[in-house]
Amino acid sequence: MRDLCNDTGVLIEATGLRLVRGTKHLLDIPHLRLGGPGPTVILGPNGAGKSLLLRCLHGLIRADAGQVRQDGIPLDGRQRMRQAMVFQRPVLLRRSVAANLDFVLRRQGLPRAVRRERIAELLETGGLSGRERQWARSLSGGEAQRLAILRALATEPDVLFLDEPTSALDPGATQAIEALVKQASAKGVRIVMVTHDIGQARRLARDVVVMIGGRIAEHGDALHVFDNATHGTVRRFLAGDLIF
Repeated sequence: MRDLCNDTGVLIEATGLRLVRGTKHLLDIPHLRLGGPGPTVILGPNGAGKSLLLRCLHGLIRADAGQVRQDGIPLDGRQRMRQAMVFQRPVLLRRSVAANLDFVLRRQGLPRAVRRERIAELLETGGLSGRERQWARSLSGGEAQRLAILRALATEPDVLFLDEPTSALDPGATQAIEALVKQASAKGVRIVMVTHDIGQARRLARDVVVMIGGRIAEHGDALHVFDNATHGTVRRFLAGDLIF
């Protein structure tokens, strides 16, 4: 496994991370270091532990052993406030599009006028201008996911975790989500994203983590992993082989 160490940007580090259920080791991560600019994409077959790893890095699941640090500080409530996460199925409030964003902005103590301006900026960024009064849950799947990402970005996170945000979306909706991810990354948000889509990983990733059986089989610069993966199972997976 080739570990990619970076010296700039938000640093997320997991050491000795283990998650066990019964006799099954769902996660066994001796060391993972994520940092620097550009998105990290986590790939792997079903059951590889991708989403579990994401939840552990965000503190939603407490591992049986090991530690997660952000910028050298053990993950705690204050560190988690610097993070945001969007799930495969967007969870939206039973309110209008604007009210979903305003809910987050009000928690930041922003004046009403500032909130209105910020909502307009976010909706323009996500291609949802003019939808302020629309019932959020009446949006299409792709629009709802964009709103969920915009709401996460409204918290101004240092790190944004995305768990298969384009699963089951059509190409147009996927393209819109990817554009939003690229914009956020360009503005300095550290993106850590799970996907099954190898083509999407090629389009977005600066570095790639490939998981097999709860372990990290390969981690490195995206071009290096795609073209020179050393792990045989990883090479077969990236080649589209359905049999492991």
